Amino acid sequence: MERISLRGQWAVLVVVSLLSGFALQAFHVPAALLLGPMIVGVVMGLCGAQIRIDKRIFVLCQAVLGCMIAQSLSPSILRPLIADWPVVLAVLVLTLAASALSGYLLVRFSSLPGPTGAWGSSPGGASAMVAMAGDFGADTRLVAFMQYLRVLFVATAAAIVARIGLGEQTQAVDIVWFPAPDTGFAATICVMLLGAFLGQKFRIPSGALLLPAIMGATLHTSGAVSLQVPEWLLALAYALIGWTVGLRFTRPVFLLALRTLPQMVISIIGLMLLCAAMAWMLTKTLDIDLLTAYLATSPGGLDTVAIIAAGSRVDMAFVMAMQTLRLFTILFTGPALARFLSRYARN
Repeated sequence: MERISLRGQWAVLVVVSLLSGFALQAFHVPAALLLGPMIVGVVMGLCGAQIRIDKRIFVLCQAVLGCMIAQSLSPSILRPLIADWPVVLAVLVLTLAASALSGYLLVRFSSLPGPTGAWGSSPGGASAMVAMAGDFGADTRLVAFMQYLRVLFVATAAAIVARIGLGEQTQAVDIVWFPAPDTGFAATICVMLLGAFLGQKFRIPSGALLLPAIMGATLHTSGAVSLQVPEWLLALAYALIGWTVGLRFTRPVFLLALRTLPQMVISIIGLMLLCAAMAWMLTKTLDIDLLTAYLATSPGGLDTVAIIAAGSRVDMAFVMAMQTLRLFTILFTGPALARFLSRYARN
């Protein structure tokens, strides 16, 4: 892959991603336009591709997702969370406990330093975890690898579960790729740019996704304007996010992580199974379907779960509420967990 020019690498990435994405979509795989480019990006990254997605473009893509999510949010989202707060709190606490156990065992039975294992196994927003990890003595390369390896596993597993859950309900839907733009589209662009700018300026974790979602939902529920997020824009954002994740799997980082790769994989699968068990518990205590509960408890990342939820006929508002609550909970508890693992996991 190194012998191919950068222009040639871009051409291969785009063409193969289009073919794989639409092939998966033909089989009604949820988030096909994310998974196809992500898988192609992983293969090309491991083969030595030198192309990368600019961070500013990735931020804008998160803002596009925020605008898409805003169409499903309303104040009514708070009612079930408040009414069933003991269950919501229990899920958050159990998620933290599962994360701590996963990180503890990973550090205990591998050569990873405590901070690296703690931040790498934290089931929050992947980009936020990587950004914070360096401030606490963690190896950001390994943290990024662990975070995005989990994103890859979670995205693939969630898409499979969603496909099985939908079963025969998956039908070909007539998609209008290029609707006539209206005032809603202009509002979408404004919300997207403003939310992305403010999220970065004030360094809000996953702010580029959360702020447009809140701003857009406010406009929508107030009746001021309804956002218009065309399919072509969503497809572009999905592909770029998939490439961003996939191309992070470079050969040097993979070789660096190779010694502890089996432990990493076991840790990720174990955390996913624990979260799946919590999803089953949610269905027994709340009036939600298993697919909604599974996506609500899936261990990150926020953007990939949102994409899968958008194409899976689930309760998007509940999924995003649970994911966002967990993200901020882990942001507050992450430093303490890192210190705990550094002190006790090696004893």
